[in-house]
Amino acid sequence: MTERGYDGVSTPDSARRFATTRWSLVRSAGGDAAHDSNAGRALAELCASYWYPLYAYVRRKGVDIDEARDLTQAFFAMLLERRDLATADPQRGRFRSFLLGAMNHFLSNHWRAERAVKRGGGRHVASLDIDLDDGESRYRREPAHDVTAERVFERRWALTVLEQAMDALRQEMDDAGRAAQFDTLRGYLDGSTDTPYAQVAAELGMTEVAARVAVHRLRDKYRRCLRRMIGETVATEAEIDAELRALLAALAATG
Repeated sequence: MTERGYDGVSTPDSARRFATTRWSLVRSAGGDAAHDSNAGRALAELCASYWYPLYAYVRRKGVDIDEARDLTQAFFAMLLERRDLATADPQRGRFRSFLLGAMNHFLSNHWRAERAVKRGGGRHVASLDIDLDDGESRYRREPAHDVTAERVFERRWALTVLEQAMDALRQEMDDAGRAAQFDTLRGYLDGSTDTPYAQVAAELGMTEVAARVAVHRLRDKYRRCLRRMIGETVATEAEIDAELRALLAALAATG
C-alpha cells in the first residue's frame, strides 16, 4: 500500500521510518503558538530557516518587493493561526515540498480573490525573527540569468541546508574547545580559501601533515552534519542520498 506524497511521489507504507529532530520541530510548531511558548519558539526557528527561500520564490514569480514582503509574512502568520504545520506528515515526503506546496496554495487563494488588500499586510508575527529588508538585499545578489521560481527556491533551500550544517559543525567544534581551529580551517570546506597548508599549519602551531589530517577529519564531520541536517527533513533514511543529489543539482543548475 502506498500514499501520495507532497512532491507527487508514492511512498511505501513499509518503508522504515525514523524519528527526526526537524520533523519533531515541525510538529511542535503546529501547536498553539499563541499559548504554547514551545510551539512559538519552534515556529520561529522554522521561519528563520525557511522564510528567505520562500521570499525569493515569491519575488521570482514577478511579485514586487512590498507585496512579496507582505505575502511572505502573511504566509507564516497563516501557519501560526491555522496550525497547518500540525497536519504535516513526514511519511508523505520532504518538508520543503510540504512548505512549497502550502505557499503555492496560499498564493493561489490570494490571487484568485483579486483584491488589492494584502493578507496580513502591516502585521508582525510575534517572536518571528524575519528581516524582510535583508531579504531584498539578498535577493538582489541572486543569479541574474533566467531561472524559474522553483529553481530559485531549490537553490536557496540547498544553501540553507549547507549553512545549517556548517553552523552545527561550528557548534560541535566549539563544544570540543576547537572553535579557533574550525574558524581557521573552514575555508577548506566551502572553497573560500586557497591558503597553503603550510601557512595555516604555522598559524595553528602544527605540522603541515597534521593540518592536512585536521582538514580531512573536518570534511568527514561536515559530511556527517550535512547528512544529519538532510535526515531531519525527509521521512526515510533512503531519501538522504536522493536529497544530497538534489542539493548538488540545485546548486549546479543556477550556479
